[in-house]
Amino acid sequence: QVQLVESGGGLVQAGGSLRLSCAASGGTFSSYAVGWFRQAPGKEREFVAAILQSGGGTTYADSVKGRFTSSRDNAKNRVYLQMNSLKPEDTAVYYCAARLGTVMRTMSRYYDYWGQGTQVTVSS
Repeated sequence: QVQLVESGGGLVQAGGSLRLSCAASGGTFSSYAVGWFRQAPGKEREFVAAILQSGGGTTYADSVKGRFTSSRDNAKNRVYLQMNSLKPEDTAVYYCAARLGTVMRTMSRYYDYWGQGTQVTVSS
């Protein structure tokens, strides 16, 4: 069973960048696909990005495509979400989640393990 901890959130001005990190422990991290999700106040949790076990497969929500990039370092048991050209509408709590299986999934119900979230606030 894997435990996940996100870090790297904070307050940034529009147009700025942040890099989120998701640190994993307690499992064979390279066996897990990882997804990033976010939830803004009053809104449902939404998919942001996902990366497969080897890191060779990634997919992104249309709203972040071209601005966000997910990568992973299995030797360090970490997945990253590089967020560039941030917009106020990117403000949310960001979660990483993990699942076994090799199929790319964008729906939260397919993910079994979740971190506690990290706040990202983008000011205009």
